[in-house]
Amino acid sequence: MNEAGESDRHRIFLILLFVVYILVVIKLLIFKYPYCELKEIMDTWEKGVIWEGLDTANFTLFKTIKMYIRYSYKLNSFENLVGNVVVFLPFGYLLPRIWRTAKSGLMLMGYAFFFSLSIELFQLFSAFGAFDVDDLLLNTAGALIGFFVYKMNMKLFG
Repeated sequence: MNEAGESDRHRIFLILLFVVYILVVIKLLIFKYPYCELKEIMDTWEKGVIWEGLDTANFTLFKTIKMYIRYSYKLNSFENLVGNVVVFLPFGYLLPRIWRTAKSGLMLMGYAFFFSLSIELFQLFSAFGAFDVDDLLLNTAGALIGFFVYKMNMKLFG
């Protein structure tokens, strides 16, 4: 048994579950298009792609969130806003169960922010998506909600 009272087998299962979760997130957020579309994007890679990414990027906090709220009758706002939160819930729940430094809310928030930032930067420079600072906010908020669920679970079930 480790310090959290979990068996080594259970901890290994949680680590594998977290790795699978990370791979699913990368597939959903970065490699979301069919291979043929990704190949077409890769065939256009050159310095100009970065400039195009900067032109379409959102660096203004709440800009996309406000747009989704304002045009919710036209856009798939709910899916985008809630989806960006929900996709990071497991991050906030699982990471502190497998990594001691993530048991601090501030540290977990930093890990979630930097994981989300790495995805956004990859999208910016690869043209496999669009950089959006609001996604950083929503993803980090999702991880924090997952962290609070983890904390409540630890208090209730030890």
